[in-house]
Amino acid sequence: MAIDARDILAWPPGDNNTDTVLAGLHFNLTTLENWNYTLFSNGTLSNGTKCYLTFEPWAPALIFPNGTFINATKCWHPVYPIGPRAATGLGFAVAFGLCLVLTLVALNKHGRLYLPAQKRFHPIGRRWQWYWAIFTCATALISLFTNIDVDRYYLPEIPIVLTSFFWYLMQIGAVACSWEAVRHWGSWMERQFIDPDPFRLREEGRRYWIEFFLPLVAYLFMWLNFFIVVPRSWSKIEHQRYPEQIISDAEPTATDNRFKTAPFFLFATWLLTVFSLWHSIRHYCPRNRGIINRTIGLFKFTPTRFMLIVPLAFIVALFQAMVAWNFTWSPLNVKGKPEAIYPGGYAPALLIVIIQGIYGLTSPNEDRELMRQRRERGQTLDAELGIQRRPAWWQRVHDGAAGNETMRDRIMRNVREIGGGGPTARNVKEAMYTRAAESSPNGPACPQEDMEMVSIPSPQHVVGVTGPIAPGDFASARQTATRYVGMTPSAASRQAELMMDGPPTTTRPPPPPYTDRPTDRPPMGSNHSVASSMSPSINSPPVQVRSMLDV
Repeated sequence: MAIDARDILAWPPGDNNTDTVLAGLHFNLTTLENWNYTLFSNGTLSNGTKCYLTFEPWAPALIFPNGTFINATKCWHPVYPIGPRAATGLGFAVAFGLCLVLTLVALNKHGRLYLPAQKRFHPIGRRWQWYWAIFTCATALISLFTNIDVDRYYLPEIPIVLTSFFWYLMQIGAVACSWEAVRHWGSWMERQFIDPDPFRLREEGRRYWIEFFLPLVAYLFMWLNFFIVVPRSWSKIEHQRYPEQIISDAEPTATDNRFKTAPFFLFATWLLTVFSLWHSIRHYCPRNRGIINRTIGLFKFTPTRFMLIVPLAFIVALFQAMVAWNFTWSPLNVKGKPEAIYPGGYAPALLIVIIQGIYGLTSPNEDRELMRQRRERGQTLDAELGIQRRPAWWQRVHDGAAGNETMRDRIMRNVREIGGGGPTARNVKEAMYTRAAESSPNGPACPQEDMEMVSIPSPQHVVGVTGPIAPGDFASARQTATRYVGMTPSAASRQAELMMDGPPTTTRPPPPPYTDRPTDRPPMGSNHSVASSMSPSINSPPVQVRSMLDV
């Protein structure tokens, strides 16, 4: 530790030539001089390697012949109360802590997937803005908590280095958070743009390659800012123990060429952020003609949060450049002005994280929003085509027992729901009346006026039949209805079709009856009536369905 010679004080006199008094305590002067200890005007005792405080209540109690002290306090110890810089830093630390919780909630909300991941849009792409916000809050908290001891340390040491180191990292995180917010907004606009038609924008051409290389260049500039600022010797920043040391060591180091060059890389990243915003508006928003209309459209289609965080990101880069030329406003200065350090150095980053957190809480998850847009497009298309969708509860009500149904039960349930329609039911009634009249011993000469309307019971899986039956033909009609009860829906349908055909007009023979037992087909040329050909089918036992092919 370099100490100016004019700060050296003479040893206070003691009881004799080998005795000296420090803070009311007697020490062996011979031992102190043997270990090269020197007393300085700032109340410290040092030999160039070790430094101790010599005033109450921190003064040492005793020195041993080997040069070690008892109950000594080193010079790099927090002995002062919290000052204005530390108190203001605590307030900002609380704000950054709340923003950290807010950012974690937003990450949990927007990072969750509700749709399958796509190769074109990786899930981590939507999370980077929240990762950088978390990084910004974490580095700000470390910087602000270590900033407390900057005010409390008797002589500056590691706290000023830590608070400055993490402050520069926080600056990079704030600019990166703004960049990722703008970049991902363009990616989200592209995803909505191509969702109705995936082939609308091809993964080639100038637009594609700009979006591919732009993040690489932006992160290159941010890495250059980090590489120029961080990997260096920070020990001279600690040399602010007296004015001459500040002028010779601390200030030249804090305002050297590396610190002056680094802000330009952040500024280049900010320019790429503005260009990315313009690029996304140009390709994914309605276009305007003319320079004036395009300028108006640029502000019109820019989201409100970008109208705030993009200028704040510019302030971040600007203030980093200002402190590289003016050491008085720099966070690297132990006696720096809090009214300049916090509004220019911490407030922009804090506002960026707050705006991002509010956006994260108020905006929906992108997958859910995409599902909503797809649902609205489907409803619009259904309305144009005249399709009326059944509500969601319809499927649960009508398919509640579908889990225990066999394939045959499902087919029969579909037949019952669809039915044969009005014409089919009417033809079935007429066919049943004709058969009942022909099989009656009284003949079909019964007038229509004398008939009695009788309701024939029908099974659930056959269309209901209610037809005019003659008074003397109840037994035959009931036998016919009973025959339909035993039939399957397909057999009943085929039986009804044969009845509706009537007597053949050609010599072509009728089809064989639908029974389980094979019947002899009549020879070609025989002229059988429908009634005679259907008698075996009506009187045969019910058809038993053995497989899906029979249905």
